[in-house]
Amino acid sequence: MSKLHILAAAVGIARTWQDADGRDQVVSDEALAAVLAALGYPCETDDLATASLAALNEEQSRPPAFLSVDVDVPLALPASLASAEAANLTLEHGEQRALPIVRGVLPPIAEAGYHRLQVGAHTVVLAIAPPRCLLPEDLPGAKSGRLWGTAIQIPSLHERAAPFGTFADLRQAVRFLAKHGAAAAAISPVHAPLPGGKSFYPYSPSSRLFLNPALAELDGAATASSLPASDLIDWAQALPQQEATLRAAFAGLTTEQRGAVEDWAREQGSALRRQATFDALVQHLGASDWRKWSADYAHPEAPGVARFAAEHADAIAFHFFAQWLADRSLAAVQHEAKSDGMAIGLVADLAVGIDPAGSDAWALQGTMLSGLTIGAPPDPLGPDGQNWALTGFSPRGLQQSAFAPWIATLRAALRHAGGVRIDHAFGLARLWVVPEGRPASEGAYLSYPFADMLRVVAIESHRAGAVVIGEDLGTRPPGFAEPIADKAILGMRVLWFERDEHGFAPAEDYATRAITMTGTHDTPTVAGWWMGRDIAWNRRLARGDWHSEETQRMADRSALWSTIGNGAPQPPADAPAPVVEAAIAHMGRTPSVLTIVPLEDLLGLEEQPNLPGTIDEHPNWRRRLSGPLADLLAEPATARRLAALIEARRA
Repeated sequence: MSKLHILAAAVGIARTWQDADGRDQVVSDEALAAVLAALGYPCETDDLATASLAALNEEQSRPPAFLSVDVDVPLALPASLASAEAANLTLEHGEQRALPIVRGVLPPIAEAGYHRLQVGAHTVVLAIAPPRCLLPEDLPGAKSGRLWGTAIQIPSLHERAAPFGTFADLRQAVRFLAKHGAAAAAISPVHAPLPGGKSFYPYSPSSRLFLNPALAELDGAATASSLPASDLIDWAQALPQQEATLRAAFAGLTTEQRGAVEDWAREQGSALRRQATFDALVQHLGASDWRKWSADYAHPEAPGVARFAAEHADAIAFHFFAQWLADRSLAAVQHEAKSDGMAIGLVADLAVGIDPAGSDAWALQGTMLSGLTIGAPPDPLGPDGQNWALTGFSPRGLQQSAFAPWIATLRAALRHAGGVRIDHAFGLARLWVVPEGRPASEGAYLSYPFADMLRVVAIESHRAGAVVIGEDLGTRPPGFAEPIADKAILGMRVLWFERDEHGFAPAEDYATRAITMTGTHDTPTVAGWWMGRDIAWNRRLARGDWHSEETQRMADRSALWSTIGNGAPQPPADAPAPVVEAAIAHMGRTPSVLTIVPLEDLLGLEEQPNLPGTIDEHPNWRRRLSGPLADLLAEPATARRLAALIEARRA
C-alpha cells in the first residue's frame, strides 16, 4: 500500500466506495491527494506524505479533548491515558469523585451529561449519554402511540396580508392544527441567511446557530405590505421591504425596550456578538463573502473587527434586535403549540451544512472544513455527482474543540422545538467532500466520529425533551442503520421509496420507530405525481429521459393504486383527488409512531416546493398558499383528507 493510501486511511478518507447499484468504485490518487491537502495533510510527494503521516501519528498520540460513552458502561481509555491508575471526575453540577483506572478502563458512570475528567495533567470533556433519544411516547401529552402532524414551508403560509409567511402566520396555523389534534408541525429550516435581502434558500444558511430575522413576527401595523398578492413570492422585493420594516421597528424602540434587548444579547454571549458583527460588516463592506475581506476583518479576532464594533455599535445593535425579535417570535409559536395540546409541537429542520461565505464559517475557522464542499457521489439521479456548495464540520476540528460547535448547533435547533430533523443524517457517519475547483465526481467519503456524534444527540434530546428524526433517504453507509436504531433516532419512510419488485409496500410493513410521509419538499406531491407534473417539468427543462418516465409512470400508477385503492376502480391520470385521499389514509394506517403529511398533500396541490437540480428554472421556495389555512382546510375535499388521516391514525 502506498504512503498516500496509508495516509488517506488514517485520516478517514475512503479510497473505495459502493455506488447506488452496489458496485465498487475507486477514488483516484489525484482526488485523494486534493482532499488530504485541503484537510491539512499535504502529500503531493512521498516526502510530504511521510511528513504528514508523522504529524498525524503525533497528533493522534496526544490525549484527546473529548471522550464519550453511554451511562453505566465502562470506558476503555486511549493509550495516551490508559497507563494512569486513577482519575478525578467533576460532574456538571460540581460534585467531584475519584475514580480508579483498572487495566486502562474507567468504571461505569451513571450520571448523563458533559463532565470533566482529570487524568494526570490532562483534562478531558467526558460525555456520558443516555442509552437512547426520547421517543414521542416519552413526551408529556403523547396519549397515543400513533401521532400525526404536517410539514409546513413557513414562507408559503398566507394567514395575513404580507409578502410571505412568517412566524406570525406559523403561530396561527399551529393554533388551528392543534385544535384538530395534530401532535407536530415540521417546519422548513429557519437558520440565519446571509444579510442583505438576497438569500432565501433555506438549506444554504449563513449560520445554523441563529434565526432568519425576515421570519420575525412584527406588530400588526408594521406587517402591512405594499407588494401585490401573488401565488409566487417576489423575494427580490419582499426581503428588502421586510428589512426596512425591521429597521423602522428598531428605530422606534423606547430606551427601556433597547435596554431589554441589550440585556438579552449579553445573556446570549460571544456567539451572538460575532453573528451581529458579521452581519453588520457584510452590509458595511458591501461584500457578502468574508474570504474576500481584507486581513483587518479576516476572522473575529482580527484587529479591524473590534475597531469596527466600537465605531458601529448601533449597526450591531440592530442585528441584536433582529435576532431577539425572531427568537421571541419562534418561542411564542412553540409555547402556543404545547399550550394547545401538541405533544411535540414544532419539529425543527437542521440543514446539513452552511454557506462557506457565511458567518459560521467565519466565526468557527479551524472547526469547519476549508477548501472542501460537501455533496453526493455520482448516482442514477445525478450521473456527474452533486456539489451542494456547502461546507460542514471538520472531524479533526470537532475533536479538538470537544464537540462544542456540534453541541451548540443542536441546542440552537432545539431551543424552541419539540423535535429536530437532521438533514442528510448520513453525514453523522460520513460526508462526500469535494475539493474546490474540482467536479463533484472527484470527491471522496470522509468519515466522522459517528459514535460520539450520536451520544451528543442523545444527551441533547433529553435536555430539550425532544425527539430526533434522521433523514436517511438514499444509499445508507455501511454500519449506519443499527447504531441509529439503537439510539432511537427515527428514520424517514416516504411513500415513493417504500417499494420492492412486487410494488408499493402495504401499510403494515412500515417500521414502527420511524416517521411516515406522503412526500418531502424534494419529491412530487401525490397529486403532482399522479398527474405527472414532475415529468412535465423534466420535459420542459429537457432533463432526463422523460419519454421512458411517462411509460414507467403508467405502470407505477397501477402499482400504487393496487396497494392503496382498496379495490376501487383506478382514477384517470387527470383526476388525482381520490388518490391523494387514499395515499394519506394509507400512510395514516402505518404502525409508525408519527405520520407527517405535508400541507401540499393535505391541500391536494399539484406543485412541489422545490425541484432538485434546479435553481431559477423552477420557482423553488417561492410558492404561496392561496389563503388562510382554516379556509383551505374547510374546503370539502380537503376536510375529507384531513378526516381520513385522523381516522386512520385512530384505527
